[in-house]
Amino acid sequence: MSHRVRRLGALSVLFASTALTPAFAQNAPLDEIVVTAQKREQSLQDVALSLDVVQNAELDAIRGAAEDILALSARVPSVYAEGSFGRTFPRFYIRGLGNTDFDLNANGPVSFVYDDVVLENPILRGFPIFDTDRVEVLRGPQGTLFGRNTPAGVIKFESVKPEVDDGFNGYGKASFGRFDTGTVEAAVGGALSDTVSARVSGLYQTRSPYVENTIPNQPEDDFEGFDELAGRAQLRFEPANSDLDVLINVHGRQLRGGSRTFQANAIAPGGGIVDGFDRFTATNDAVQLLDVSNVGASLKAEWGLGNGTVTSVSAIESVRIEARGDVDGGFGAAFLGNSQPGFIPFPAESQDNINDHSQLTQELRYNFDASDAVNVTVGAFIFLEDLEIESLSFDTITPPIPVNGQAIQNQDTESYSLFTSVVWDATDQLTATLGLRATAESKDFTARRLIGPFGSGTLGPVTADLSDEVLSGDFTLDYAINDDVSVYGRYARGFRTPNVQGRIVFGDVVTVADTETIDSFEVGAKTSFAQGRGVLNASAYAYETDNQQVTAVGGAGNFNQLFNADSVKGLGFEIDAYYNPTDALQFTAGMSINDTEIDDPNLEVAPCGAACTVLDPINPATGNARIDGNPLPQAPKFIANATARYGFEVGSGELFVFGDIAHRSSVNFFLYESEEFQSEPLTEIGLRAGYVHNGGDWEVAGYVRNLTGETALEGGVDFNNLTGFFNEPSIYGAEITKRF
Repeated sequence: MSHRVRRLGALSVLFASTALTPAFAQNAPLDEIVVTAQKREQSLQDVALSLDVVQNAELDAIRGAAEDILALSARVPSVYAEGSFGRTFPRFYIRGLGNTDFDLNANGPVSFVYDDVVLENPILRGFPIFDTDRVEVLRGPQGTLFGRNTPAGVIKFESVKPEVDDGFNGYGKASFGRFDTGTVEAAVGGALSDTVSARVSGLYQTRSPYVENTIPNQPEDDFEGFDELAGRAQLRFEPANSDLDVLINVHGRQLRGGSRTFQANAIAPGGGIVDGFDRFTATNDAVQLLDVSNVGASLKAEWGLGNGTVTSVSAIESVRIEARGDVDGGFGAAFLGNSQPGFIPFPAESQDNINDHSQLTQELRYNFDASDAVNVTVGAFIFLEDLEIESLSFDTITPPIPVNGQAIQNQDTESYSLFTSVVWDATDQLTATLGLRATAESKDFTARRLIGPFGSGTLGPVTADLSDEVLSGDFTLDYAINDDVSVYGRYARGFRTPNVQGRIVFGDVVTVADTETIDSFEVGAKTSFAQGRGVLNASAYAYETDNQQVTAVGGAGNFNQLFNADSVKGLGFEIDAYYNPTDALQFTAGMSINDTEIDDPNLEVAPCGAACTVLDPINPATGNARIDGNPLPQAPKFIANATARYGFEVGSGELFVFGDIAHRSSVNFFLYESEEFQSEPLTEIGLRAGYVHNGGDWEVAGYVRNLTGETALEGGVDFNNLTGFFNEPSIYGAEITKRF
């Protein structure tokens, strides 16, 4: 049976079962989904923007098999993710907007907010998901309450918080599976006194290398193994007879291994994966290294003042990384007559390090009722970051593999914002929201090349001073037709601050992109049905960016370039659904269509240095590909996902089966289009089945991720040969959980 037939069969079974469920209908209302998308607790159905939530059984399932944060890819309509750094540096895309840049200074349009703290550096964003209450995805510009670098949207992670009203509680979980994949996860917390509570949680994940290096006597024998340790400690103070609520959060992570394995000439000329490809073997002659550590702390304080609440969030984050890999994905070099597999013009082995980093943030806001009909939020935000990046290249074919290129980037960023949001209940049915945010930001950047490969010599210091002042915001009208149906219209403006690309190990130019802005129009409907047993939300949008920041990655020049396109136009829609036809049966489903188009008649980029089939017209004067009219890279046009859970009583417990499926259409890897550097559609299926005893005090389950063993390209390296990297293989195992 073909992969395509299996995919269509799985989708049809799952969606057909959804269609049949009304026959089982009983009174089993959905639990209210509470979110903090607007920095205050609200029901999901009361938030007038395109918003989805991943939590409970779905979150547990997709995290099976020690999955990292990339497991969220295609689990929410309009959301896609990929990464070339393995278990860190996830690159997320919402409604097609993202950044393919692999530089450790890359700046994306999707903001990550973890327990009220924005995580700006791309390595911080790889923090693992554990002891998590929910993940909220806010689609579309969020330029008022979240501000800078949110033109595509925000992904918010909310960990489980300690509660004074809770007794002693927690859980312990252990799992083991294919490739010696193991997880140990635990949390314990509760009230320490009438006014103090605490919660401590931790995660350890491991996997043995499962990709064998076929070349003997090389620096690395096997690839894709890892060991990861993460923890979080929270202490909460709620003094008696006081409105004060103080939460201290300290967290950290240590990761060894888990690099992405690049495989030379795995892409067939003309497109697709080469015949006979074996995802469990590689032919590498370079060192593979991934070493990540980060630590952070935050202090959140809330206290009553007048008719409202003051909130202060102070945080510090620091991260270090050493990441080294075989970029050409193969062995040897053609000029030595020993390259394999296939033609490799020259070896490429590089390393990127964050040697020094600190991020300080402070937010202070006041939410209050100005009258019975008007709620106001006013606030200020400060962001300070110091960053030092080191880039190295190596002479792979000369023992003992000496460094032959070295460059240093230093960047200091300061950003200051003032914001306000006013919500007016004009009538019992009509609500208007107006938000504004003023931001002033500056960046001081310096790059130096200390060692130049191939005799290129030293360079620098090369400097760039970037600054801008931007006004962003939103305006929304929300109309409640009745208790079950509301409709809304929303205009939003977001922005991405000026950025710089300074990877000058190989190139001599530091490129700069000016501020990017986006104007987005969205209409939507929020509905509940079947007496509260179902929710169906839909949204449609159209946006246009001005000075869209894009990155030309790789190409014949083997260096990244950052520049502005005139604009990008996008349009599409999303549907999110939750349905519990009975106490025993639950469904979620979603789908999206996202269409993006680069609008710049004069824009061109260098195409692949490898022998690929470029589909864009070539400028004969420059040899560059003209990309006007192309879709954005890594932007699947179609995404669909669904989950289904069924349980039935057995003795004093419940047997259950949970299935999930995620599908995305084909993606193009780079700004130019070619037959080779793209991925065919991908559908991945997961299953989880087990027994829950006595309402959940303990659980035993078996799981499988990527059930059908689909092998798909996630990205490529285009400057040397037809190198690719791939999704994770099928992984299965068993898990036991004890709750108390």
